[in-house]
Amino acid sequence: MHALRPALLAACLALSLSSHAADTTSLPTQPPLTTLTENSGGAMPAEQKRVHFDHAELHIAVDPSEQSIDASATLTFTARESTNVLLLDLDRNLPISAIEVDGKPLAAKDWSNPEGRLRIQLPRTLASGDKVSATVNYAGRPHVAKKAPWDGGFVWSHTADGQPWVGSAVEGEGCDLFWPCIDHPQGKPDLVDLYVTVPKPLVAPGNGVLIGVSDEGDKRTYHWRAKHPTTYAISINVGPFKELQGEYHSRYGNTIPLQYWYIEGEDAQAKALFAEFSRMLDFNETYIGPYPFGDEKMGVVETPYLGMEHQTINAYGNHYAKDGSGFDWLLQHEFAHEWFGNQMTNADWDDMWLHEAFATYWQPFYSWSLNGDMGYYAWLGRLRMTLRDRHPLVSGKNETEAQVYDEVNGPGQDIYNKGALMLHSLRALIGDRAFFDSIRLLVYGRPDPKPGNFEPHYASSRDFVDIVSKVTGRDLGWFFNVYLYQAALPKLDIQRQGDTLNLRWETPSNLPFPMPVELQVGDTLQTIPMDHGSGSITVPTGALVVVDPHSKLLRDEPQITEFQQWMKEQRAKKKGNQD
Repeated sequence: MHALRPALLAACLALSLSSHAADTTSLPTQPPLTTLTENSGGAMPAEQKRVHFDHAELHIAVDPSEQSIDASATLTFTARESTNVLLLDLDRNLPISAIEVDGKPLAAKDWSNPEGRLRIQLPRTLASGDKVSATVNYAGRPHVAKKAPWDGGFVWSHTADGQPWVGSAVEGEGCDLFWPCIDHPQGKPDLVDLYVTVPKPLVAPGNGVLIGVSDEGDKRTYHWRAKHPTTYAISINVGPFKELQGEYHSRYGNTIPLQYWYIEGEDAQAKALFAEFSRMLDFNETYIGPYPFGDEKMGVVETPYLGMEHQTINAYGNHYAKDGSGFDWLLQHEFAHEWFGNQMTNADWDDMWLHEAFATYWQPFYSWSLNGDMGYYAWLGRLRMTLRDRHPLVSGKNETEAQVYDEVNGPGQDIYNKGALMLHSLRALIGDRAFFDSIRLLVYGRPDPKPGNFEPHYASSRDFVDIVSKVTGRDLGWFFNVYLYQAALPKLDIQRQGDTLNLRWETPSNLPFPMPVELQVGDTLQTIPMDHGSGSITVPTGALVVVDPHSKLLRDEPQITEFQQWMKEQRAKKKGNQD
């Protein structure tokens, strides 16, 4: 969630993003977002920690002609401890007309939203266990995304025949771009009822299960209900959609509804994409476990932007592009987030690699299932060329989304690509059984998931380190200390003295790193334990030695650094020639 930013597929992204343009030119300049609204996550305020988010009932009428919404949100909370205030997040550029608490109007003096943090003074102090309901009425033109999903907001577009086509994507800036929420990874409501009103004949696919559709003259309202949705996963989708429906009969005995809403004109390609749903479901259920939202649906909607992991209604805008792999990488990546992101959600943005690294690794892994080792290693090889290694994947402190995705001052793309390659090395180190057992515990919180015996939950980087150590019975903190909490990759120093080959790991701050190293010596494969970060082996004169012949190690490699520097120089020359 996440927003999808895999750099290795830049050409495909450029193709996809150029195919549909948002209709923003007719609007006046957008009012700026406050710093608070621009940033999602960080340290959760104490007032928000005092309540549990039970239920959100959202009524959102979408007017494509005005590029506006008219909305109300009734939010129900249970106090975890004594509190006399509700603290929510809502873009101040969506003016609030009225607020009620427990059905009674609240005086204007008892609420304020100067910077996008909506503070509601309650008429009474809540004790632990007390419930309270607040209804917020608001309207306006929601922030428009200029380049979704890389920046958040609404996308107001149109189909080839001129009909309105609308989507939202708010992972970066957060849910407060269009509904009052707790804009933090741990701000999930237990249940959301989403009512979307649209002009006829437009359709409004949504999260979860369709409860009903009501006719209202020249408009229709779609009522969707979703359980435990991630905050940025609630989405608005409006368009003249056609729908494909089917069922997947799970290896766990349940039947999962399949639904795909697409824009008319590419029926054959839509059907081909829809045919991939069951295959991807079966693969993920085989290696992870039950589809987390089998009692709702596996849903996908075609969008006028590239994609996003909206829970049970994944956004798809790849335009059925082919890349020779035999599957749609965009669909596969976003669908993996149903497990890595929507079922298991990062406890803090600092743990976002848990979403993106696993979803990125799942692409070469899925390619292996279709194309064998060539597909797997070709994908990993492309990932390897993109690593920046400027900042650690995990800082160890509360972060905002912007800090994590910052390519200069944060890990940026490395949470995808470096994280995926780290998982490849971890799998090689601990073996398949321990690797997939660890994933299952991370995703479900239990080793024996079955439909109905688990719920979505939060996890941190520390949780995964502890899980791997528990499953393997080994303290593997040294592995994660280097790969997660250090920027530079470990370097393998290799020196030959006569018939002796000496190997030594060099790590930031000389951290312990007893990572075994495989060597192919002539026709023999040997493993050097490297118990104290070093080891040696006798090599016959003239024998050919291949270090890490099966590419298990994620390490500093000079030839890749040289290539990256050369590419940087070529780009600078090209820019200079253009100037």
